[in-house]
Amino acid sequence: MIDILVYLFENYQDFTSHPKPDDLARKLSVVGFEGQEISIALDWLAGLKNLPAVEFACDFRSLRIYSIGEQQKLGVECLSFIIFLESAGVITPALRELIIERGMAIEDDPVPLGKFKIIVLMVLWSREQSLEPLIVEELLYEADPERLH
Repeated sequence: MIDILVYLFENYQDFTSHPKPDDLARKLSVVGFEGQEISIALDWLAGLKNLPAVEFACDFRSLRIYSIGEQQKLGVECLSFIIFLESAGVITPALRELIIERGMAIEDDPVPLGKFKIIVLMVLWSREQSLEPLIVEELLYEADPERLH
């Protein structure tokens, strides 16, 4: 699934510019992706598209408490990465919640940091956030080489 998400990011200018799901599935199949992976990726993308764009404000003293399930599935590395992104001003609390939800939606348990970085990239891309080249490099090219396994 992660390979497909990376392919979409690299080949489509914006999140909404890719073809409709059936056409996209055919195109992904033609370029060599397998049917089950395509189905999983398209379901994940549909889940991302269907999430409401909710924005809310949090006081800088607010503290996000992660559930036991989130702690176990996302692990210390992914949760620390979220904290880093939020403290650096890259993501808002609302984006944080979308990222957590999409991280919890993948099959991996625990989620490897490399895959999680791709999830962050896809959430930012889907919400048309400005993606500085250094952020893209950190999320896409500097991700753990094991992200695709």
